[in-house]
Amino acid sequence: MGVDEESRAGSGLDRLSNVDLNLLVPLLAVLEERSVTRAAERVGLTQPAMSHALRRLRRLLGDDLVVRQGRGVTLTPRALQLIAPVRQALQQVADVVRFPGFDPAADRRTITVELTTSTAFAIGPRLGRLVAERAPHTTLRLRTLTVPTEDTFTEHGVDVVLVSEGLATSYPRERLYNDRCVLVASPELPRELGAMDLLTTQPHVVVDTGRRERVFPYPQLDEMGIEYRVGQLVSDYVLVPYLVTRAGGVALMRGRVAAEMASVVDLRVEELPFRLAPLGIDMVWNPHLSDQGFMEWLRQLLFEAVHG
Repeated sequence: MGVDEESRAGSGLDRLSNVDLNLLVPLLAVLEERSVTRAAERVGLTQPAMSHALRRLRRLLGDDLVVRQGRGVTLTPRALQLIAPVRQALQQVADVVRFPGFDPAADRRTITVELTTSTAFAIGPRLGRLVAERAPHTTLRLRTLTVPTEDTFTEHGVDVVLVSEGLATSYPRERLYNDRCVLVASPELPRELGAMDLLTTQPHVVVDTGRRERVFPYPQLDEMGIEYRVGQLVSDYVLVPYLVTRAGGVALMRGRVAAEMASVVDLRVEELPFRLAPLGIDMVWNPHLSDQGFMEWLRQLLFEAVHG
């Protein structure tokens, strides 16, 4: 046996002719989605076809890969070890094949941005206009959330999640923008009342998250010893300025959201007479998304929607 033949035999390349490499795509889908149903949808297979592929993968690798645990499934230790090398192998194959790069003028995908209602109100209109101009054949899907779970960031179809800095995640994040806090008030309140008077004498409309702690920026007011009274609790952030306008009182809101709201309802917006720490909004990309050209294009578009 020659040196080259020995090298091929030692690496296992000589046995690849007996392996269906097409199984690597559904394998990665199953490992990342942890669901046969979602994996099938992701790669365009029927569920029976995906189940058949999973059976073949189990025989090939000598491992169950995914096992039922309660109402869900979990990956075996062997499966967890396979995620990174399989993803890397498929990316290298894609690089060899050199699929055409992302072309926004011709692309027809659905772009999914998951975000809170307030962030959608602040940047959604400009982002929608930019997508329509730059990628006219795509569909922009804004999917609202309240409190994300770890599954939110890896869900099939979600490209990027926009979350406030106070919400924790184990995935990498990048700051999109910082937003200051302003006071909004009913236009019927006396104009001679300044921001501090309004803040301390008028009932507040506050978002109720169902959790014990108060929402931004009320914990900062508590630390500063500023007195205020909660008059109404509401679960939807977008209802806050409407209730302030129609029912009276005041609220503390993010500046960008307040500016947008003031263009829709008759809302009095006042700068606070003291400094509060801003609220940061971060981008968390779906770790399963591998289209680097698309990701960079959307990243720049988000920055332009905020800062342009």
